[in-house]
Amino acid sequence: MSKFSRPVLERAVYAPLSRQEKDPSVLLGSRFGEDIALVDAGGALVASHVDPIVGAAKGIGRLAVHVACNDLASSAVRPRWLQLLVLLPGKERTGDLKTVMDEAVEAAAEVGAVIVGGHSGYTSALSRPLVAVTAMGVAEGRVVSTGGAQEGDRICLTRGAGLEGTAILATDYEKEAIRLGLTPDEIAQGRGLSAVLSVVPEGLALAAAGATAMHDPTRGGVVEALLEMAEASGKAFRVDCSALPVPPVVRRFAEAFAFDPLRMISSGTLVLTLPEEKLPRARKAAEELLLPLAVIGTVEAGGGVRLCGPDGETFLEEAEPEQDELARLQELLGPPGGR
Repeated sequence: MSKFSRPVLERAVYAPLSRQEKDPSVLLGSRFGEDIALVDAGGALVASHVDPIVGAAKGIGRLAVHVACNDLASSAVRPRWLQLLVLLPGKERTGDLKTVMDEAVEAAAEVGAVIVGGHSGYTSALSRPLVAVTAMGVAEGRVVSTGGAQEGDRICLTRGAGLEGTAILATDYEKEAIRLGLTPDEIAQGRGLSAVLSVVPEGLALAAAGATAMHDPTRGGVVEALLEMAEASGKAFRVDCSALPVPPVVRRFAEAFAFDPLRMISSGTLVLTLPEEKLPRARKAAEELLLPLAVIGTVEAGGGVRLCGPDGETFLEEAEPEQDELARLQELLGPPGGR
């Protein structure tokens, strides 16, 4: 699945939304790059986010829960309640329905949330399962936005780029991975990344440590997350590409499947900004979670993202939500099991 381009979103989504009657209880509504909506529900600040998953064939229930909950955690909100939509390609797929629900219940328990409702059904209009999760929680303290970065902040990255996309390729395209020269051990390592796709513990901990902005790099990967954060903050991001962590197994898959890990969907990773004086506290919080935390750049005055590497600098000015390496590869490879 891919997103529409920014001009299409502005014309076809945000323009109609702007004509809505204003509701004073909506503290944060639909805004490009922001992870949540925030509503004053009579004294309690309720945060919510919805995300669909159609880009994976296996483990889709688990993935859908974690992806939606990650967006709440990226705003420093603990997920508590989930609504689940499950649509399958045919009425004979009842076994798949149970598998999705078992996975979703297990993943919800892992993040301390409960599934409170939803909808399940089947339709011939689909060729593969679609699962969408709406995650909700109460903002009990400071909410961290995508656009909170301040000049002088350090840009940090947890775990590394390309985790989710690599896990999906290893799980859904195993035969293609073998054909491209990846070993059974490398494929098993790639599948193993699906166990570290939640950022709920670190999102809450790093927000408490003083993060000024956080973002979950899904479609478009780390590069798109950086662009959205820079734009939302009204700042420039200077990034040292040599400091950007890419796990060895992701590099192997990137070589074999010919993708850019920095533009690969990357749930399980968190991009954040921190004042320099907050770095020791953030590092301690990360160490307690056994979590890698890399400093990859600095927030400056201006706009856009400047990627600095040994071969020079690349300046990116505007977000490109329609660009994602997993979506590109799936168009080339076809449906899982199809080759």
